[in-house]
Amino acid sequence: MNARKSIATARRIVVKAGSSSLTTPQGRIDADRIDALVDVLAARRATGTEIIFVSSGAIAAGLGPLGLTRRPPDLATQQAAASVGQGLLVARYTSSFARYGVGVAQVLLTADDMIRRVHHRNAQRCMAQLLNLGVLPIVNENDAVATDEIRFGDNDRLAALVAHLTRADALILLSDVDALYTGDPRQPGARRIDEVRTSADLGGIQLGGSGRVGTGGMVTKVEAARIAGIPVVLTNAASAAAAIAGEPVGTYFHPDTRHRSTRHLWLAHATTGQGRIVLDPGAVEAIVQRRKSLLPAGVTGVEGDFAAGDPVDLCGTDGRVVARGLVNYDAGEIPDLMGRSTRWLARELGPEYEREIIHRDDLVVLTTDEEARA
Repeated sequence: MNARKSIATARRIVVKAGSSSLTTPQGRIDADRIDALVDVLAARRATGTEIIFVSSGAIAAGLGPLGLTRRPPDLATQQAAASVGQGLLVARYTSSFARYGVGVAQVLLTADDMIRRVHHRNAQRCMAQLLNLGVLPIVNENDAVATDEIRFGDNDRLAALVAHLTRADALILLSDVDALYTGDPRQPGARRIDEVRTSADLGGIQLGGSGRVGTGGMVTKVEAARIAGIPVVLTNAASAAAAIAGEPVGTYFHPDTRHRSTRHLWLAHATTGQGRIVLDPGAVEAIVQRRKSLLPAGVTGVEGDFAAGDPVDLCGTDGRVVARGLVNYDAGEIPDLMGRSTRWLARELGPEYEREIIHRDDLVVLTTDEEARA
């Protein structure tokens, strides 16, 4: 059976368009490009398929009104541009989809909405009800309030996590490149890759950034395909209709059969450790092989400046990162806890210290058992 048939028969599809697919060469929102993409989405939706659209472009839409000629480098001005541009962007989509009698809704998400259980359930219920009411959700990161520490970093990973959130059947990633190549497609010798079945198919591939306005590149798109765990097609906006119909365009990523929660996927792929905690061999074995919580007794060192609730990397004495988790203590508190049992800490310091450094529900292993033993 043609593997891409799963795209053609998908009941619910997440489509992500990057800034480069929606803007002019000068970085301004291109109304004609938006209309062309809406034509494709509305046509597929008319067949009974539910569409969730993840759209970049808020910052780009805000550049003109603010008199900016290019994407600002500082976070505060990016947030300001997003605040101005998000309304303009959604207004443009509202007008374009109205040509087909399709109502749209703006859904702005932050990383907290993926990892905090209450936020996650609320977002899930909202998206489900919008689809039940026949409304097409237009999703973007809430750039106006997201900081460097809590943002997804790009909408490719956001789209993959939204696919989990909505239990979608397929993910289409639209870029300014028509497929994944072994190198820069503008250079001679670069070969197009039609399918990716396992990570072994990516060996020797040079993944570099390509966006003119956005933040993503091939690295984030491949990472998104790994996160999604469902059929994924990577192609350009011009091939959107063919991709969404299951035709052989772009690069098709076969689904990963492993099941991981959205929370763990976010920890593994959409966060950066704000510091490091060094573990003794016993703690490494307990976390990697037995999936246990990290207790103070197994900690031998701490690096960096982080606060309780931050993601931190866990590494062995050789410096190899084996896991990442949300820590329960500030960095300055941990040295006094190292090597101690939780029972001793509770007796000497109080009952509030009878807790894990990181609970196993807030941990994701980043290495295999064999790698940890090597």
